[in-house]
Amino acid sequence: MTPGVRSRALDLELDGLEVTFDHTAVAAPRIRDLLPIYRDLLGGRHLGGGGDNRVAGYRTLQLTYSNGGKVELMEPLAGSTFFDSFFELTRGRGGVHHLNFHVGDLRAAVAALTARGYRLHGLNEADPRWREVFLHPKEAHGVLIQLAQPGPREADEWRSTLEEVLAGHGRNGNGIASR
Repeated sequence: MTPGVRSRALDLELDGLEVTFDHTAVAAPRIRDLLPIYRDLLGGRHLGGGGDNRVAGYRTLQLTYSNGGKVELMEPLAGSTFFDSFFELTRGRGGVHHLNFHVGDLRAAVAALTARGYRLHGLNEADPRWREVFLHPKEAHGVLIQLAQPGPREADEWRSTLEEVLAGHGRNGNGIASR
């Protein structure tokens, strides 16, 4: 595709929807194993926040870079099976887990993609601060695409340090340190 020229297919599929790329998520058995690359070598700075999703069974934190780009680092919580099939596919090493795009209207995005026959899964609208759905990897050449509609955040929302997240004391932390 010529730089600066939008794809006609993209225009047809997402016409009228506000879509912006937000981050790439990388998963490994231990976030600590990702830090030497994404923080130390590439210069990522902890964005703040991060924590545990106890229901799904994983821990995250985000790093930001000088150009505003972001990488989310993910690891399974102890006893979780959340990443089992992903780690099986990557022979236990992990790697790029998903790409995240923000949408201005999640329901409109779901309706547009469903009407065009795309398979979506994991629709979650329970938390008004973060509503999401996933485009199946079989629809996106093996890449899991997360479409999310961020909602309002509290001004004093929990801001964990990197050390707190790794110690298991980030948002919704379980108190169990990253291995």
